[in-house]
Amino acid sequence: MAGKILDGKALSAEMRDELKARVQTLQQAGITPGLGVLLVGDDPASRSYVTAKEKACADTGIHSQEMRLSAEATRDDILTVVNTYNEDPRIHGILVQLPLPDAAMEQDVIAAIDPDKDVDGFHPVNIGRMMLGLPAFLPCTPHGILQMLHRSGYPLAGRHVVVVGRSNIVGRPLANLLTMKNELGNATVTLCHTGTRDLSVHTRQADVVVAAAGRPNTITGDMIKEGAVVVDVGVNRVDDASRPRGYRLVGDVDFEAAQDRVAAITPVPGGVGPMTITMLLYNTVASAERGLKRT
Repeated sequence: MAGKILDGKALSAEMRDELKARVQTLQQAGITPGLGVLLVGDDPASRSYVTAKEKACADTGIHSQEMRLSAEATRDDILTVVNTYNEDPRIHGILVQLPLPDAAMEQDVIAAIDPDKDVDGFHPVNIGRMMLGLPAFLPCTPHGILQMLHRSGYPLAGRHVVVVGRSNIVGRPLANLLTMKNELGNATVTLCHTGTRDLSVHTRQADVVVAAAGRPNTITGDMIKEGAVVVDVGVNRVDDASRPRGYRLVGDVDFEAAQDRVAAITPVPGGVGPMTITMLLYNTVASAERGLKRT
């Protein structure tokens, strides 16, 4: 029997309805949550992501303001926009779409964002607070994964979760959040990566496998134990002449081979992606609410 599909679109719609109510409460108090967006360069994937995020803002009642810079923009050009957003009281969250054309700038740019407006959850202050279990903006993809599992009826307390991927955006923060003693975590965690020897030895022991390696078919069907839950974070383009664009999107998991073995699995696309965008909205609304409490 095929495993349940964890529908990120449906769960996102549920959460966005909750956020709409919170936005309306803020608007009644004279505050409209605002997201400042910076897109550097003209990468098609980045442009598509930004468009999706701005549409989600509009649907939820969040004001979004976009600045675009050319791929030749200097570090000072980028920091000028960030500082403008930092100082604008109408902007409660700042999104600098990554990757930047010059990846060497990224840490400086992230560090320049006001931590109180860092709704991506990438600033060192927020990462440090997260590691200590203190209130912080949580990185959107890891938080979205936890919300998805919780709301789908798959509690993690006492479960063995294997995370495959060690990025600062997904793998490492997710591993930390999974160990937190709260209703979203309290799991036992093994953090693996593409350099792990005998990866399947670890994944076959897992109650939950999170694949975030960024490589198609990193997790094959025989690497998953019967009845496990699989969360596929990967978004990879593979050539497909039968598709109008000449390619299709796949995750890091061999979906067809895994589906007959698992209790539940996320699709690609339509799984983790919508939840990531929703958590960006969640953090922006939370930032506006914090601002209201300080007034």
